[in-house]
Amino acid sequence: MTDAQGEHAPADHWVLLESPDSETPWGCRIESVGVKQPAERLTTTELLKRTKHHTRIQLERLTGIHERHVVGPGETSYTLAVGAARDCLAHSEHQASDIEMVISSSITRSKGKSWQSFEPPLSLDIKQAIGAPDAIHFDLSNACAGMLTGVFLLQDLISRGEISCGMVVSGEYISQLGWNAAKQIRSVLGKQLASLTLGDAGAAVIVERAPVGVPGIDVIGFATLAEHSRLCLAYPSKVGPGAQMYTQSRKLQKVAIEDMAPMVGEALGRAGIDLADIDYLIPHQTSARAIRKGMAEFARRLGTNPKHVVVNIEENGNTSSTTLFVALHKYLEEQRIHKGDRVMLLSIASGVQVGIAILTIGNQGDRYGRTH
Repeated sequence: MTDAQGEHAPADHWVLLESPDSETPWGCRIESVGVKQPAERLTTTELLKRTKHHTRIQLERLTGIHERHVVGPGETSYTLAVGAARDCLAHSEHQASDIEMVISSSITRSKGKSWQSFEPPLSLDIKQAIGAPDAIHFDLSNACAGMLTGVFLLQDLISRGEISCGMVVSGEYISQLGWNAAKQIRSVLGKQLASLTLGDAGAAVIVERAPVGVPGIDVIGFATLAEHSRLCLAYPSKVGPGAQMYTQSRKLQKVAIEDMAPMVGEALGRAGIDLADIDYLIPHQTSARAIRKGMAEFARRLGTNPKHVVVNIEENGNTSSTTLFVALHKYLEEQRIHKGDRVMLLSIASGVQVGIAILTIGNQGDRYGRTH
């Protein structure tokens, strides 16, 4: 999108849902978060040793990623998703039977080592595994923004009184993209470079109806910048199981930085706050360098900074649709986030999709950190 002078212009339309006003009997909140990460870890150094060509790529310096979790024997998208859903319920005041809707939002839907389950949908198997057989279920796919998209949909359904409690769950087994990229990439300019940053993880969130006055979701919304849809594309792999992904990383980063700042400003305006009022901003974890550049642009355009920016890519890599909630879970478990804190979740995904959620933390944190 360009303006009259040919300069890149941000999207001028937002789909934003605000929290209900005082005349509405309920609001909406994220009640609990769960995570399942594989025990096996793969360092960046170990991954680069497996490249077929001598690439000379200094990936850890470029991205800040030291290691990532990767699946072991018997682990799949399904097992990660179910493990995360069970962890979510363990931190919740709800029973599985309270869940009225289950949305599976992962890119990968593996139930075996090299095959994906599209029909029947993965959400069917997940709800049965956790003991919620009567829940409405469906799968959705919105690239790395999948989980936040699911939260967006549940917030709308709950605010309209259609349901009172739902779960969004994702199990991302995407490390195969890294293995396939390692067999082909030749230099730092290769379009499969982003695949070397990926790690595996499962995450789940319960979204519930909450009385007005109870802290919850203040603003949530999405914008689609479809003119950039070809900056990241995936195809069936020619060198191994799964897929291979081609990303124009520099262009994608440029688009994200230029377009997200005004969108963040609009979301903050809808919430009636400034960026400085955000206690924890959790961005999609692509690379530490990209996050720093994005925050510098936010400061330049919005005139201020959030109190804290969450960066946990060093130990996890980019875990796709689960990344925001892996980070949120970590900070809840470590008791860094407290009641009354404002959190901004900032999603960027192929498409290009931009998603923003601003939420105020209630008493959820009381159920975390007991093992620390």
